[in-house]
Amino acid sequence: MKYRSITTLSVAHLITDINQGAVPALLPFLIAAQGLTYTAAATIVFATNISSSLVQPLFGHFSDRISKAWLMPSGILLAGVGLAFTGVAPSYRFLLGAAAVSGIGVAAFHPEAARLVNELSGKQKAMGISLFAIGGQFGMAIGPMLTTLIVVFFGLTGTLLLAVPVTIMCVISAWQYQKLFHDHSQPSVTSDTSQTTTGDDAWFPFLRLTVAVLFRSFTFYGLNTFLPLYWIHVLHQSKIAGGTALTLFLSFGVLGTLLGGRMGDRYGYRRVALIGFCFSSVLLPVFVLAQNVRAATLLLIPLGIAHCTAFSPMVVLGQKYLPNRIGLASGVTLGLSVSVGGVAAPVLGRVADGYGIHAALMVLAFFPLVAGLFTVTLPRRHPLTDPVLGRTGGGVLE
Repeated sequence: MKYRSITTLSVAHLITDINQGAVPALLPFLIAAQGLTYTAAATIVFATNISSSLVQPLFGHFSDRISKAWLMPSGILLAGVGLAFTGVAPSYRFLLGAAAVSGIGVAAFHPEAARLVNELSGKQKAMGISLFAIGGQFGMAIGPMLTTLIVVFFGLTGTLLLAVPVTIMCVISAWQYQKLFHDHSQPSVTSDTSQTTTGDDAWFPFLRLTVAVLFRSFTFYGLNTFLPLYWIHVLHQSKIAGGTALTLFLSFGVLGTLLGGRMGDRYGYRRVALIGFCFSSVLLPVFVLAQNVRAATLLLIPLGIAHCTAFSPMVVLGQKYLPNRIGLASGVTLGLSVSVGGVAAPVLGRVADGYGIHAALMVLAFFPLVAGLFTVTLPRRHPLTDPVLGRTGGGVLE
């Protein structure tokens, strides 16, 4: 495994996903400044994520065909610049447009970066993906607190400061790309990846995996969107406390991602993903029923760990099912696992407008169960090829 190169990509992932994590934290300020309804506020999340969701598989397909060095740096830049203009948008339409530009930037970054990580990881696929993923999760965790502090001290115009780190990282990633490309071309890496790029693509298991990824994403972004609002409007805490709660959830998600990566390589990807969904299916309803701040805060810790345990194993499963289209598989399982969840945000926002935020979270509590049911249907062995997949030989995925 090329740890140094993967670390570089992980830092780029961190800077990119700060912008995704920042969007939900901006909602309370935008609601207060512009008098938005919950549905209108959730539509901002929708704009960011629908743009990313629609084009991310296309970028993944493109990176499989012809690797393009400009995809990563331009994606980083667009993700930050789009978000930077949300705080100074002169109209609601302009605000949605800026959010959509940020989503397109996120979509451009993930597939190409994940394709490189897969080839740099050698035999430790899930561990390599988890190291890359925690960069994004740290970004998602830092984003709410950083954005909250910026807006508290500088007002909504302070979002322009978010353009600074992405500009710096854009230059660094463009400068480093040739070195990363050289690293993943070394024999020590390609000798392993040759095993995983032979054979046919298993589309039907991949489609079932995609459904599980979608419901995991709905859960993730639903919590991302409504946790700060839940803390403020239901538990009657401050806006800073709301941002802190989201940061706590995302921070312990980092631990869950590392745990899932290590366990996935050792015990099997399907099995570990299923364990994560089982725990989430129990913990999320308990969290929604908690009525005081202390209990809710403590439950965020195991909930964050359980929710993210399935992340790396599912990305690797997707890459194993589509060994000839790793960029496309990564765009769906890695990129959409975060971004497509925002598509459900307006629906949950309508539920929150009509019945309260607590009701929206109750609906959300059923999603990990659905993801787990689809994970159960995944084959224990690769249905078409017979490479070494997971802990043991013979194509075992569990």
